[in-house]
Amino acid sequence: MQLIPYEPFRHLENMRRELDRFFTGDLSTFKTGFGQNLGSLRVDVHETENEVVATCDIPGLEKKEDVNIDIDNNILTITGSINRANEVKEENLHRQERFVGRFQRSISLPSSVSSEGVTATYKNGVLEIRMPKTKPDTKKKIDVNFH
Repeated sequence: MQLIPYEPFRHLENMRRELDRFFTGDLSTFKTGFGQNLGSLRVDVHETENEVVATCDIPGLEKKEDVNIDIDNNILTITGSINRANEVKEENLHRQERFVGRFQRSISLPSSVSSEGVTATYKNGVLEIRMPKTKPDTKKKIDVNFH
């Protein structure tokens, strides 16, 4: 039998993550039920040595004007809208689960990033945002003048 190290705060971390997900979601989910998180993007964020990368699924964007990306004080904000022409008359519609409307998501970034050199690519319904990290301030010794 393999022993697993005891991590007393593991359950608290899971609870924190669930609370973050709950409070950053769109309140319109109350109308549709907890199982469907419509209007809120699901975003993966990871970092490499030189950049922070955010990837999110946004199927249905038709043109680049449909999405806006802002970075302010290491907060990434993605807003936009998905517009679909009525493909079927409403009286013939039995179920509608694909999202239509405005969306917004703000995420705290794990490292300081520069707004210069940010690139965003949208392909096959996936938006990828690459943000270069800023160089940390180098340690500098300060001389004290004694009189």
